[in-house]
Amino acid sequence: MNGYEVIEDGDLVVVDNRIRALGPRGKVAVPTGARVIDVTGKTIMPGLIDVHAHLWPIWDAHRKVSWEYATSLAYGVTSLRDPQSKRSDALIYADRIDVGDMLGARVFSVGRGVFAQVGLRSLADTRQVLRRYSEHYRTHTIKQYLVGGRLERQWFAMAAQEQRLTPTTEGGKDFKMNLTLILDGYSGLEHWIDTTPLYRDVTELMARSGIAYTLTTNVELDYFYRRYAIHDDAKLRRFMPHTFIDRLPYRARSLGVDDPYLFERHAADAAKIVAAGGRVALGSHGNFPGWGVHWELWATQSGGISPHEGLRVGTLASAEAIGLGRQLGSLESGKLADLLVLDSNPLLDIRATLSIRYVMKNGRLYEGATLDEIWPRSREFGRQSWMLKSRSATIH
Repeated sequence: MNGYEVIEDGDLVVVDNRIRALGPRGKVAVPTGARVIDVTGKTIMPGLIDVHAHLWPIWDAHRKVSWEYATSLAYGVTSLRDPQSKRSDALIYADRIDVGDMLGARVFSVGRGVFAQVGLRSLADTRQVLRRYSEHYRTHTIKQYLVGGRLERQWFAMAAQEQRLTPTTEGGKDFKMNLTLILDGYSGLEHWIDTTPLYRDVTELMARSGIAYTLTTNVELDYFYRRYAIHDDAKLRRFMPHTFIDRLPYRARSLGVDDPYLFERHAADAAKIVAAGGRVALGSHGNFPGWGVHWELWATQSGGISPHEGLRVGTLASAEAIGLGRQLGSLESGKLADLLVLDSNPLLDIRATLSIRYVMKNGRLYEGATLDEIWPRSREFGRQSWMLKSRSATIH
């Protein structure tokens, strides 16, 4: 993700959970006794980062393993942000993943978003509301949903900046509100702007503001559902409960959206923002863990950006969008060892992002097809409850 640089034949050294070094083959110092994993002919890229993923495992009575988070990791999402989880349980799941009690993508969550019913009355009042997140939950992101008029929204952005929270938002399909959110210092704008096409005045405003624009086309998109045989994919059946897979096509049909040009128009607007030097991030919305993030990436790239720029949307640009560009999003010495090993080259065909052979998260390497850990330990992911075709009980 260093511009358009590609190391055609290289070595990458991981020590503990960090990238130690990388470069052309034979030019990188390799520690004595290092385990060598030969992936000749394959493509290594940073792990995907999904900055808008509402993945909600069961609340209250927590599962030992969450298929939602595990599926995301198996499909190459090494980090995700849930900008609104409705419950603070997501913070507990995130902690369990961090300490190794549960396997899954790294999770950043804000817990419950801030809604209009909070009733912000002053800047001081807004500061108090946000302390729940910055001091108690210790989140790094905060999201507001139509908390009031422009003054209330400005209070929110100001208080978030003071408390070192990254404020993100969405504009409720109100074009003028979206413009004020961009102007007033929000760092993220979730969901596409309904007005299309966007002209130079808006695209340059978005680029110069530094705001991260996340399309989340999966909210209203069944284009891919109708074109992929999701029931026939063995890996998907392994990681996702069959009852959930059964619901996906019906959910898509109920949306009543089958316009392949709808997302392409918004993706074309996103391409204008990228061309102007702006930031577009990847957000799958969490409707379809696993494949959904790849569909979102492909849909975003369809607007005219190059495959390399599309990969940057799903990696470094998304890391920067959530304030973690120094730790995640690219293959650089010192960064966290989050990467994918692909059987095919996504620079030749963006849809090769699904050809996942290995996933490395935080320095641990997993088989993409099974999530069996192969380095530094050898540990099977095992058979989980949702993998059972039927359930029965015997009483003795």
